[in-house]
Amino acid sequence: MRKRILEYRRYMDELLSRLESGKTKEDIAHIKEEHLVQIGFFQHERLIHLIVTVLFAVLEFMAFLFVLLAPNIGTILLVFAVLVLLVPYIRHYYLLENEVQKMYVQYDRLEKLLKQ
Repeated sequence: MRKRILEYRRYMDELLSRLESGKTKEDIAHIKEEHLVQIGFFQHERLIHLIVTVLFAVLEFMAFLFVLLAPNIGTILLVFAVLVLLVPYIRHYYLLENEVQKMYVQYDRLEKLLKQ
């Protein structure tokens, strides 16, 4: 997913720079509709990863509480195991969130081009 979202955003940046040099309104409208569909896909992916990330954060918190209640090597290992999974989920969600925000800016640029 990381590769796909980064490639798509770069593609749209290049396309927008070419569009500003001159395209018909119909072309821009079609590109805007396609961009909205792609934004929808990435928003869905972002929502799923938000849910998973929050669940892992809750699991990490519960594991930490369990260590406080029953400290032993198994519970401590559980905390670290969940943390090892939580950190990549946070990084991935961060990427998705930021890239979708950049796509909103691209969408606004398309809107501006249509109104010219």
